This record gives sequence, structure tokens and C-alpha cells, in this order.
Amino acid sequence: MQNSHLTLVLRTLSKKEERELRKWLCSPVHNQREDVVALFEYLMAGDHLREDKFLRKERVFARIFPQEPYDDAKVRQTMHFLLKAVEEFLIYKEQRGDEVRARMALSSVYRKRKLDRAFRKAVKGVETLQQKAPYRNEQFLRNEYLLQMEKYQFQEGKKRTTEMNLQEVSDALDHTFIADKLRQTCLMLSHQAVYKAEYQIGLLDEVLAYVEQNQLEALPAIAAYYFVYRSLTGQEDSNLYFERLKQLISDKGKLFPHHELRDIYLMAINYCVSRYNAGDDSMPVELFKLYRNGIENKILLENNALSHFTFRNIVNLGTALKEFDWVNNFINDYQQYLSEKYRETFVQFSKAKLHFTKREFDKAMQLLAQSDFDDILTNLYGKSMLIIMYYEQDELDALESLLGSMRTYIRRRQVTGVHKLAYTNIIKYSRKLIRINPFDRTQVSKLREEVESAKPLPEKEWFLKQLEKL
Repeated sequence: MQNSHLTLVLRTLSKKEERELRKWLCSPVHNQREDVVALFEYLMAGDHLREDKFLRKERVFARIFPQEPYDDAKVRQTMHFLLKAVEEFLIYKEQRGDEVRARMALSSVYRKRKLDRAFRKAVKGVETLQQKAPYRNEQFLRNEYLLQMEKYQFQEGKKRTTEMNLQEVSDALDHTFIADKLRQTCLMLSHQAVYKAEYQIGLLDEVLAYVEQNQLEALPAIAAYYFVYRSLTGQEDSNLYFERLKQLISDKGKLFPHHELRDIYLMAINYCVSRYNAGDDSMPVELFKLYRNGIENKILLENNALSHFTFRNIVNLGTALKEFDWVNNFINDYQQYLSEKYRETFVQFSKAKLHFTKREFDKAMQLLAQSDFDDILTNLYGKSMLIIMYYEQDELDALESLLGSMRTYIRRRQVTGVHKLAYTNIIKYSRKLIRINPFDRTQVSKLREEVESAKPLPEKEWFLKQLEKL
């Protein structure tokens, strides 16, 4: 049972969901089998869901059916019925999560039963809920379309010659489609940039023209992704649309649910990264503002957790901008949101990076010496910091040894692609730097030209600065 569908689903339940599911299973409307309740109580007790010894079928059977000989078919049947009950509970929870959609289902029931008075009352309640809905994202527009369709079907069923809400139905359908189309387009662009995939995005030109002709930027669900798309593809006007995107996030970010606002933030971050890679030196400041705001408002947290990659990126960016106090507070305050698997490693690395940038080399080297980073890129970046510190402290024997071990590490860990080339270049030019004759200006000039043209070469500015000192 360790990796059964049932066990995996039950492990995801919150304490509140566990309490609600217990009531669900004890209701004869949803379950009439005592063995199902007994199995649920056994699995949810103590560490039974987490430790393999408690999940052996024979042990489970003995607790559910005491004094009976083991019957594998019987225990599998109980598991099956419990899983079905859990799935029905989760479906109910999901449907009840959208109150507008749930109340609309009641309107549909009344319409089909020809209960006109009850239908009108239910629809009025749906309209009130829709007006008070906290978000104005694509789901809000879709609910508006479904509401208009429900009203139309009620009117059409009367078979009377009367004014219909067909225009409202059409407008709501257009808005829903356009919002969803633009959002999907932005997601495809983001995926395409990372995985080098090629997508054919149909009707996009028509959608963009329709948005502009009808001023649909007034709808937040459309405006957010329209601005993202124009930022990512607008070329000369991209910064203008990026400014409008930032303004929308600031003014109307609360009109999106957390997970969607987080996606919009990440798209804005990707824009900054792409512009910086294209040579826009103003982007690190913009990127830091996004990260800082996203962290302080917990937008970049997902399920109350922070990605260790995001954590590292924020530290690297903050230290590069010399926001030392903020970075120090960030490390101390937000390490709790890192997965326990990565917490110690990434906190130590982040503190080492902070001390390194502040040129507190003794503290940085001590932290790096204490750490053995499992993440290959983190390990390589830590070694590149050591290269700089050893060189600047004239510890050339230690540096030679480090360069050798770093080359062996890259080979053994099978580092490939751009990362292999980048760190191989660091090793290459570090060796040239420590072996060059500083009095031979021709050699120095030639090495400077090599460094300037080398791609990719992390810490290129540092190499050039050292050559200037020779």
C-alpha cells in the first residue's frame, strides 16, 4: 500500500480536510460501509501514512478485520471503496470552491424543472455573488458567460417573441476566449523560451487587433496577458508595455488569485531577464524590485514554500546591487520557507555569497569550506568564488589545487552544455592569469583580448580588472 493511489491522495490532505472527510465518511448518504471508516481511521492515525511497516496489507487487514484470515481481495475492495469516497469528497470540495458556479448549478436545476420563480430568485443571487466576486480573472469572465447562457436558455425555453440577451452572451464569450487565449499564448512563449519548443498560435493576430480596436485593456484578465505578450514581443515598445504591466500589478494585482498573480510576476521577471541578457543594464534594478515586492507580499511563495532557485537568485541579485542589509534580513527571515532538504545548504551558500561580495573573505571561505553542495551549479559557483578569493589573497598553491579538482569535478559529474563551457573557461583563464608574465605587455594585451571575446565567461569583469592591475 506504500505507493497506492489511495495512500498518495490521503497524504495531501490538510488537517481541516481530514476533519471534513471524516464527517463525510460517517454520513450514510456518502458511505455505508464500516470497514471503509475503519480503514480511514487506521491510515490517518499517527505516522501510519508515512512509515512502510504500517502499510503492509497483512497488518492493515488484521486491524480492519480482526480474527479473520487474511484475504487480499477483501482488503483491496475496502481500499477501492475508500478511494471512491475520497474522490467524491474532493470533487464536492472543488465544486464548492467556486460559489458562483455552485449556485449557478442550482439555477440550472430550477430551469430544467420549470420552476420559474425559484429560477429567477436563484439567478438574482448568482448575479449578486458575481458582482461581489473578489477576482476579475478569466474564471470571472467565464462565469459571466455561463450566467448569460443560463439566462438565455431560460428565456429561449419560453418560446416567446421577446428581446433576448444574445449580445451579452456573445460579448461574454468573446471576453472569455480572448482572456484565455492571451494567457495560454504567454504560457506558450514562456515554455518556448526555456525548452526551445516551436508552437503555432492560431488566431493571435486577430485577437490582438480585436483587443486594441475595442479597448479591452480595461478588463484586468485581458490586460495582464496583453501587456505581458507585448512586453515579451514588442521590441521597441516593450518597455512601455512593461511599465503598464507593472502599474496593473500594483493597482489591480489583488483582482487575481494568488497562483495566477504569481504566474504574472514570473512572466514579468522573465521579461527582465531576457532584456538583461540582450544588454539592457537597467534591468537588474527592475528585477530586484519585482523580487523584493513579490517576496515581501508573499506572492512568490507557493503553498507557503519558496523555491531554492528563487532564493538563490534573489541573494545573487541583491548582493550584486549591494543591498547587503536587505539580503541579510531576507536570508534570516525567509529561510523558514525553504524545503528542509535544501535549507541548510542554501542558507550557508547565501551567507557565503553575502560575505564574499562584502569582501569579508575569511568568513566566506569558512562557510564554503564547511559546505558540500549537492546541487552541481551551486557547487561550481562556490568554487568560482574560492578562485577569486585565493587569487586576491595570493594563495596561488591553493588556487592551483582548486583548479585541478574543479576540472575533475566537471568531468566526473558530467557537466554539459553552456555550464561546462562557462566553468571550463573560468579554469582556463584563471590558469593563464596566474602564469602570465606581468612584465610582458604583449602577453597581457593578448590575454585581455581573449578574455573580452570569451563566451560564456562568468566573472569576466573581474578578470579584466585583474589584468588592468598587472
